Amino acid sequence: MKILKILLIIFLMIGLSPLKSDEKNKALKNKILKNVRCLICQGQSVYDSESDFALSIKLIVDKKINKGSSEDQVYEFLRKKYGDWITYDPKFNKNTYILWLLPILLFLFGGAIIYKKIIKKNYKKKL
Repeated sequence: MKILKILLIIFLMIGLSPLKSDEKNKALKNKILKNVRCLICQGQSVYDSESDFALSIKLIVDKKINKGSSEDQVYEFLRKKYGDWITYDPKFNKNTYILWLLPILLFLFGGAIIYKKIIKKNYKKKL
């Protein structure tokens, strides 16, 4: 009887592990597709799009994940084929440094303007 219980537990564990793997693959696929830009649609991710291009990218990503490719490998493949613009989160390199540094510069510039206005206002109150 103990052997039957052990065999049943092992059978259930083996039977449920592909389901967990499929769920992980689906979650990874959805994460990638939400971060990939549809080149046909205006401002839409491949996940949300139903264009022919989006459907082909969905198939490519699905095949890559089922073959065991990691998230970075799938992104690298897509970047090589379609360029850096395909992803919503571009890598930091010489072509994209302005995209990464411009928000920081604008924040600092805006902060300096606000600081200057506050100092000027306080200075006028003292006079």
